[in-house]
Amino acid sequence: MERLQALQHWLSKEMQSDAFDLAPASSDASFRRYFRATFNDRHYIVMDAPPAHEDCRPFVHVAGLFGEAGAHVPKVLAQDLDQGYLLLTDLGNTTYLSVLNDANAHGLYLDANAALIRIQLASRSGVLPDYDRTLLLRELNLFPDWYVSNHLGVGLSQSQQETLHTVFERILANNLAQPKVYVHRDYHSRNLMVTDPNPGVLDFQDAVHGPITYDLASLYKDAYIKWDEERVLDWTIRYWEAARAARLPVSSDFYEFYRDFEWMGAQRHIKVLGIFARLFHRDGKDGYLKDMPLVMDYLRKTCERYTELNPMARLLDELENRQAQVGYTF
Repeated sequence: MERLQALQHWLSKEMQSDAFDLAPASSDASFRRYFRATFNDRHYIVMDAPPAHEDCRPFVHVAGLFGEAGAHVPKVLAQDLDQGYLLLTDLGNTTYLSVLNDANAHGLYLDANAALIRIQLASRSGVLPDYDRTLLLRELNLFPDWYVSNHLGVGLSQSQQETLHTVFERILANNLAQPKVYVHRDYHSRNLMVTDPNPGVLDFQDAVHGPITYDLASLYKDAYIKWDEERVLDWTIRYWEAARAARLPVSSDFYEFYRDFEWMGAQRHIKVLGIFARLFHRDGKDGYLKDMPLVMDYLRKTCERYTELNPMARLLDELENRQAQVGYTF
């Protein structure tokens, strides 16, 4: 309550008036909160990011980078970094996830492809943190630490630990060999807004400089909505063609590019299973449990498709006490 009162006081000073309405706008998996401020029939978004837990500076930095690249992101109208308050333009409340259907998906996803390419074309090294081996491995280790140990309540045997280590090393080798661009890191249907111009892009404060397929994997292997593989393949090909035309450093061989896309997805899915488990067991947020089966389905299919990842598929069967599936590629 004290923090909310302090936010209202700051907002009154910035707007030079206390004649505004403040209502919850959204929340996410972090400590950040968002409010919609209505003042003279105009809408604004206020971010409340407690400095003890969050840092507004990356948001401000990346908003500038992505905005200059031509992406439609919120503009920072006022800031108090010491208190953790930002006043932003409002991109509305219509997420991709809330409206996506068979009829409109094609157009919305092609817009998302185009925005992603604009962001990637602006990439420069040394501007954002590197998505390096240390960070990628830290994310992978969320899986044994939180999903396996805390969520499943399973202790890995020595051979299972060795399997996980081997697969992680193979995934990391692929990820780190990919060309590097700006990576939003959560480029999916909950963070893309239906706007004009479309899409509006949110929740980019954790952006890094890393593998070129990462955001595409976030978009088309989305934890919150599933599409037939044929449609995903079509949209991925369309991205690849547009990226090549824009002279982004994608492979000239689509098979190689798609393999990188799937292996990058495997890294993300392993991480996300760990994050969702942590959100439940540590933070008491159970809203993500319902999304775990889809994430696991993505991971299983990829691990069953590639010989080098087959040991991970068998490990997943062991962890869930399932009879090993026939048809693994050896």
